[in-house]
Amino acid sequence: MLAKRIIPCLDVHDGRVTRGQQFGRAEEGGLRDVGDPVEMAVRYDAQGADELVFYDITATAEGRASILDVATRVAERCFMPLTIGGGVRTLEDVTALFRAGADKVSINSGAVADETLIRRAAEHYGAQAVVLSIDAKRRPEGGWEVHTAGGRTATGLDVVAWAERGQALGAGEIVLNSIDADGMTTGYDLDATRAVARAVDLPVVASGGAGHADHMRAVLQYGEADAALAAGIFHRGETTVPEVKRALADAGLPVRLDELGTAA
Repeated sequence: MLAKRIIPCLDVHDGRVTRGQQFGRAEEGGLRDVGDPVEMAVRYDAQGADELVFYDITATAEGRASILDVATRVAERCFMPLTIGGGVRTLEDVTALFRAGADKVSINSGAVADETLIRRAAEHYGAQAVVLSIDAKRRPEGGWEVHTAGGRTATGLDVVAWAERGQALGAGEIVLNSIDADGMTTGYDLDATRAVARAVDLPVVASGGAGHADHMRAVLQYGEADAALAAGIFHRGETTVPEVKRALADAGLPVRLDELGTAA
């Protein structure tokens, strides 16, 4: 059985790491500054994180320059794999992120606008380097709908069907972001994660809702995710990557204990 991965996530706005709830936006005062991305990346690398995800939530030309600079500086100092997403709309955007040091590029709204972007990126860089990121919101009548533009725009697309389409287009991994659970610390959307995990033959990364280590255990065990992504609980120092991995190992889940770093 493949080891379950623990992945800290840094939402970067104008060169700083920020946090919000349910995809809150900077222009609405919904974000708060939590630190320097390079310093935080170095800390998570030392803790033995399996990967690190950066999301550029500025999504402007100025913001893109900032995230490229951050990526370059992180790649120079850290050894863990780095995934970067946010505002990726063209193959040129994908290329720029790889040149800055990304190991994988995450594509979200850009894939909905032009699904050939997934195929072209996979053909050029390999499926293992292309991640389809899906922002999911629960429908009152059941199921989940894909949203784009930072959660602002409903697309009418069914989340499970879109994940299946992403696999067919050549994506090598799915990140499922729950808009409803984001930043709420009440746990991941286990039903949505399990539905996507059972529909595709790709690694599925659960995102949104982690409040403590047991939430991460639950989504890996009962949500059938391959990896759990979290932000606030790590940024606030409520737990560390080594502490989470030890809790998972105690629960009988396979993790890379030999790569545990410091708890500091």
